[in-house]
Amino acid sequence: MSAGLRVEELPDRLVVTLDRPEKRNAIDADLIAALHEVCAELEARPRMLLLTGGTDGIFAGGADIAQLRERGRLDALAAINSAAFARIRALPMPTVAAVDGPALGGGAELAYGCDLRVCTERAVFGQPEVRLGILAGAGATHRLPALVGEARAKELLFTGRRVDAAEALRIGLVNRVVATPEELLPAAHALIDEMAKGSALALRLTKLAVDAPAAAHPQLDLVSQAVLFEDEEKRRRMTEFLDRRR
Repeated sequence: MSAGLRVEELPDRLVVTLDRPEKRNAIDADLIAALHEVCAELEARPRMLLLTGGTDGIFAGGADIAQLRERGRLDALAAINSAAFARIRALPMPTVAAVDGPALGGGAELAYGCDLRVCTERAVFGQPEVRLGILAGAGATHRLPALVGEARAKELLFTGRRVDAAEALRIGLVNRVVATPEELLPAAHALIDEMAKGSALALRLTKLAVDAPAAAHPQLDLVSQAVLFEDEEKRRRMTEFLDRRR
């Protein structure tokens, strides 16, 4: 994989590492194109995703400001970053962001695009866009309120205030915090391992149901359950459960 990404393929997951250390993993057009390639791979062959900036103290410092400064209204309407992050959000299987150090601006929005987030104690999240004369246009205006509530999201978006790991855990922005960088990737893999104990089809349909608009319920739940009730994996797992109890 080119353009600032390293990709490791495992049987049930893809580990994708942002790799532009000289630019603090800033998100530019080439990196976005590479993320689209990752999404195409996971759409064609669904597996879980672990997305990280590594453990060198930076997740992503935001969008590449030099590129961003030169973009005009047609670039904004092209949804360059937001389309990629929405595609990550819509991947068939669960996704986990492992964050060490700053996740700012577009970097934070990339992390919000994942289903779950694990971070180190030195992680920090922030949306400084208003201070640069723009808004957080790659997902934060709707994903952040869903994660932390409307009033708190508005405070963070209006002020650009940064959130440290302890606060991020307290307000529900992240799922787990580890003490050291060395613990980060093992903790993220352990979370994926826990999910991998479940039925892949059940995981996929559960994600589909949770992410669906409210108007789709309960019909989507009923149809999904009907599919799972006829799945041989369900029968096998329930038989094993009953055998263990006996």
